[in-house]
Amino acid sequence: MNVNKKVLFLTDIENGLEPILQEVTDTPAENMLTIQSYGASVSHPYGEIMRSVIFAIYQENVEEIFVVGTKDKKTSTGNGLTQLKTMKDKIQTLDYLFQHCKPEFLGGTVDEWLNENSSGGIEKSVDIIRQHPLVPSSVKVRGLIVNHKDGESSIMEVPVPAIKTASSLI
Repeated sequence: MNVNKKVLFLTDIENGLEPILQEVTDTPAENMLTIQSYGASVSHPYGEIMRSVIFAIYQENVEEIFVVGTKDKKTSTGNGLTQLKTMKDKIQTLDYLFQHCKPEFLGGTVDEWLNENSSGGIEKSVDIIRQHPLVPSSVKVRGLIVNHKDGESSIMEVPVPAIKTASSLI
């Protein structure tokens, strides 16, 4: 292992993940870079989180990226927001507008978008990062799920389908 290898972790906003990730990935603390966001997902290939990932790759010489989600956390990402009456009314209005007036809001509803925090969201994020034209093919991108159960933490790698090449489509 390259002792100077920088590793980027895109994580959920949760305290205490760094020591667990450091141990599992065998990454020294001084080589760890972390971007925290609610849900640990890249929702758009040209959004702010992806921009930060690209800057980290080129300015910090990141060689590996882990998109890290959590399971069984005490606080859910968006569920608290979508349960508020004022948010419900706004979400209903936005859903109507996006369905009938704004085709660029692709797939699903605002509620689904706010609450996306599953292995599917991690797979999507890994795929967006891997396929981004500004991310070098030499950068490894993997997904992890940290499962907090009964006070114990375990980590599981999220299987991501192989990248489709032109030859595999023929």
